[in-house]
Amino acid sequence: MKKEDLSDLRAEFDKFVQESCPSGEMQQRDPDAGDKEDDEPVPQFVDALTAKLLAPALSGVYLSRLDIKRIAEAIDESLPIKERIKMVRSLFRHTNSKEYLKGAFDEISKHINGRVLIYQELSEAFPASKPIFDEHASKAKKTMKMFEQIIDDFEEIGPSDDPIFI
Repeated sequence: MKKEDLSDLRAEFDKFVQESCPSGEMQQRDPDAGDKEDDEPVPQFVDALTAKLLAPALSGVYLSRLDIKRIAEAIDESLPIKERIKMVRSLFRHTNSKEYLKGAFDEISKHINGRVLIYQELSEAFPASKPIFDEHASKAKKTMKMFEQIIDDFEEIGPSDDPIFI
């Protein structure tokens, strides 16, 4: 390709951009930029949960943004695509019942169990890597046990509960 062909292509592209995008719309937008909801407080367990759940080295699995979005949709929640931490915080921000918590953790467990099945298939296909996959599977199972502990420790707050009355 000749150098003058590239300069012609560049000039054509610049012309297209100028015609298609008015100067005010050319600002760069950060899709992960926060909004007011991101600053709202979350229950205490959420920070520990995100630290463990979103770190594959700790949880044994990687949950993508799409996985988190699917989990939310399965429990009738709607989440915008953002950073994974912000998505998990949004998912649990308004948790006020054990039932909601159990439903969310059941869906997360389904996704984790899917990854464990993949690990089992891979360890059968590649026996030399079995110890690595077994380690990830055991981390995933420990993560799911953590869900049970969070549910047991969670205290429900009803709209009629009086925080002053003990």
